[in-house]
Amino acid sequence: MTSKIYGWRRATNLVRAGLARTLNNETTETLYLNSGFVFNSAAEAEAAFKGENDVYIYSRYGNPTVNVFEQRLAAIEGAEMCRATATGMAAVFSALSCQLKSGDRIVAARELFGSCHHILSEILPRWGIETAFVNGSNLDSWRIALSKPANAVFLESPSNPMLDLVDIAAVAELAHSAGAKVIVDNVLATPLFQNPLALGADIVVYSSTKHIDGHGRCLGGAVLSSAAWMNEHFIPFYRNTGPSISSFNAWIMAKSLETMELRVERMTSTASKIASWLSGHEKVLQVRYPGLANHPQHYLARRQMIDYSNIVTIEVAGGKRGAFNVLDSFSLIDLSNNLGDAKSLACHPATTTHARIPADERIDCGITDGILRISVGLEHIDDLMEDLLQALAKAC
Repeated sequence: MTSKIYGWRRATNLVRAGLARTLNNETTETLYLNSGFVFNSAAEAEAAFKGENDVYIYSRYGNPTVNVFEQRLAAIEGAEMCRATATGMAAVFSALSCQLKSGDRIVAARELFGSCHHILSEILPRWGIETAFVNGSNLDSWRIALSKPANAVFLESPSNPMLDLVDIAAVAELAHSAGAKVIVDNVLATPLFQNPLALGADIVVYSSTKHIDGHGRCLGGAVLSSAAWMNEHFIPFYRNTGPSISSFNAWIMAKSLETMELRVERMTSTASKIASWLSGHEKVLQVRYPGLANHPQHYLARRQMIDYSNIVTIEVAGGKRGAFNVLDSFSLIDLSNNLGDAKSLACHPATTTHARIPADERIDCGITDGILRISVGLEHIDDLMEDLLQALAKAC
């Protein structure tokens, strides 16, 4: 089902897009927990499986509750079609696997989440698919890698955890000239602060586990693109391999979208102030935040992002020992590899989310043993700053 054009502004789409009430006229979205659907006749079932009528067949293929979430997210993103997946990694893997075969070539930014890197460096090469990694922030690296044909380009912008940016519009132009489809993992920017499709990307993926749910409750993901690409490549793969989201999780995600703008804008405002404040701390060797003027790609962030989201990455003195001391000293901020939650979270990427990336590659991406990633939540800023202040005092 392609996205409907509602003609509403984003804040209204966040609350109302995709809503399809039953004859009971319920206020909130209906939760359909059923696995399957029945047909009025054998001929109707035959037509459904031929794709001749637009009806629900099986919840692995589509579900009314899931469709509300998909329609709502598509309306926010400005995409023709969205399909929700069980997790963010299911979205990433499906978006790649559905269109690639042995002998194909991917060009990817080297600055990637650990599991994304694993798919591209370990899993897909077993199938005879080549991956060329490039310095994502260096256009010359993209230009060289895309001077020969490619089938897909994959990138995160901003990247996790160092918040490096890729010039999406410029890379999309190079990729299309090389015959490649551009996949952007937009999870850190969220659909509120960056629109990769408008910048030339072909496919956008999300872990809706993060800012979209925003409360640490449910796993989920999403793939968004044109109806033509989805119908040709993604839908057949999706229906036959089963990475679909549960209807309950989709219901939670649809409800969470109603408050996402309020939550993420508040968290981003706090994160921006904390990033500026941390820049002057004696135990903080560097602060990475696209909204800071000293971010190496601040100019690009201002051009392709609306705002800079709630992730602040810092390097503390003392390497791993200093970082662990800080993490172990937090009394308010929780230690977790998740992000985008209403609660503030922090993690040590080198030993958690990016632990399986070879050490030399981590260092090349700037992920030293002193790096901490902080996902700023909805707590009062003064409480967060007090917790950071006392914890940083424990760094070496």
